[in-house]
Amino acid sequence: MADPTPRRVPVAVVGGTGAPCEDFATGMEEALNASLVLTPYGTAAEAREAVNEQEEFAIVRTSGHGVELDVAGASGASVAQVLAETAAQVGARTGVPVVVRDIKPLQEGDPRGLALFYISLAAVIIGFVGAIQLSVHARGLNPAERIAFTVAYSLLGAFAIAAVVDWLLGALDLPFTESWLILALTMFTSGMVFTMFNTLMGRWAMLPTWGLMVLLGNPSSGGAVSWPLLPSVLGHIGQWLPPGASVNAQHTAVYFEGHQHLFPFLVLAAWALVSCTVFWVYRHRHPGGRDRARCARGRTRRGLKPAGPDPVTAA
Repeated sequence: MADPTPRRVPVAVVGGTGAPCEDFATGMEEALNASLVLTPYGTAAEAREAVNEQEEFAIVRTSGHGVELDVAGASGASVAQVLAETAAQVGARTGVPVVVRDIKPLQEGDPRGLALFYISLAAVIIGFVGAIQLSVHARGLNPAERIAFTVAYSLLGAFAIAAVVDWLLGALDLPFTESWLILALTMFTSGMVFTMFNTLMGRWAMLPTWGLMVLLGNPSSGGAVSWPLLPSVLGHIGQWLPPGASVNAQHTAVYFEGHQHLFPFLVLAAWALVSCTVFWVYRHRHPGGRDRARCARGRTRRGLKPAGPDPVTAA
């Protein structure tokens, strides 16, 4: 993540591949030590639509004896920066005049494009920290109540994140309801993933939760470094994990209105459903519930060690 390297960058080509365009594309590939995946489009409108669908990261078209390169900062600030800087160098070296424009700039309060990454990461972490707090401070909750309270704190926590970022700090102009619900679904999914692991592994639940959601999900989400600059394995894995799905959904909601995809919502819903199902099926193994809480209090009053491990005190 400290030194991202381009590997496969989809680029739209409008108006055919004339000599200036071919020389420019060859120079870009050599400079980036990567392969530009060039896809021809009949019109600029078709290419722009592909950018809005996030199928392409830039548009190249011949303009006289030169080349115009349209980058989309909102598609990936790191990719746009690499393409713009490299294009200027390649143009000077090959003698091809290059004009670079950003046709989808980031919002003024988020010049590096990291705000969406951080609010999604906040939802992930607060999601499983909330589940930890329920396990410690509301140990007596029965399974259905635990799921309901996870829904409640997810809605409240997501509202707090969106309100602070948009209304208080003004860092982003969010489509508030959509962003709020994406954050809430992310938070709920994260909380239920911890609850699932807590059911299966008891006090060690923090380890797989942190590993899956933060150590693996964080760098592969495409939020800090866009997927064309990530190792291909990370890029493919990331879109199937809750952090990556959250970043993708939030990114499209904020910068590509009207082009939202179903896939990230299906990923979040699938993780939430699997986690809830595992928790419900094996709820008798979960260290919470009123019967267990009463048993633990009774043993404590008799001076005995409480039955069952504390799920997250160690964590």
